[in-house]
Amino acid sequence: MKVSIIGGGGLVGSCAAFALQAGKIVRDIALVDVNQELCEGQALDLLHGASLMADQKITANGTEAVKDSDVIVITAGLRRKPDESRLDLINRNVELFRKILADVKNHGVKKDAIVFVVSNPVDVLTYLAIKELGLPPKQVIGLGTVLDTTRLRSMLAARLDVPPTQVQATILGEHGDSMVAIWSAAQIGGLPLDKFPGVTQQLIAEVEKKTRGSGAEVIKKKGGAGFAVGVSIADVVHSIALDQRRILPVSSLQTGLFGIRDVALSVPTVVGRTGVMQCLEIDLWPKERMALVNSGNVLKETIGKVLK
Repeated sequence: MKVSIIGGGGLVGSCAAFALQAGKIVRDIALVDVNQELCEGQALDLLHGASLMADQKITANGTEAVKDSDVIVITAGLRRKPDESRLDLINRNVELFRKILADVKNHGVKKDAIVFVVSNPVDVLTYLAIKELGLPPKQVIGLGTVLDTTRLRSMLAARLDVPPTQVQATILGEHGDSMVAIWSAAQIGGLPLDKFPGVTQQLIAEVEKKTRGSGAEVIKKKGGAGFAVGVSIADVVHSIALDQRRILPVSSLQTGLFGIRDVALSVPTVVGRTGVMQCLEIDLWPKERMALVNSGNVLKETIGKVLK
């Protein structure tokens, strides 16, 4: 499988490339960036470690690399400022993203290619990609709340001193201020979270608050997220490459689930080689369902303002 990463010279794109290299699953990793020298440097650095990693082809390319790619990951975009919400990025990023989409269309893509949007605000840009690329909607997905979900799980594990891989908790909705933590289905090692020793409502509230602010915290302290978003991207790509059909909170076009339509956001989604294979509607607490519907309305309002 060939994966192209548009924005591969930057922090997010290069971390995703390294995570894919370490994953040893995809065969061809093509880095694409407007800064060709930086892109070549990242590819060279990855190539230098190849003998200790996997037998993969790693190259620095122009956008023409997308034409024979199985998955096209778009990470390019302007960085969020420490006190800026993801939605505040819209007007700064939509124009840039439209140019990227036009470039991709100009080169053409395989009829079964999956376009995977990571650039923020990811839900709005995923919706834009669906509308402008002309691909079946199931073949265009966004990272959505995959990163938020792993942040929530990891920080909850740290507070409870349990293995992070034993934590099952999910965030749905917008990757941004209106995201919804689904505590009604949360578990630790298969045990209900609210019955687990040491869990209190105060602890849950504190973990959720820290998760919501963690993106801005990372930006403030080191300039931007890299490692966690890189492995999050690789997790989704591997589910596609291996046709794993795992349930992930990726962003995709909604057509009525939870009463939400004509907007891209995260719901439980079966992800395989063809992209979005199925979206699942699960029982939620009434307040969670209301918050999820509100998240869709927030995004729909934003889309109406900026995607003209």
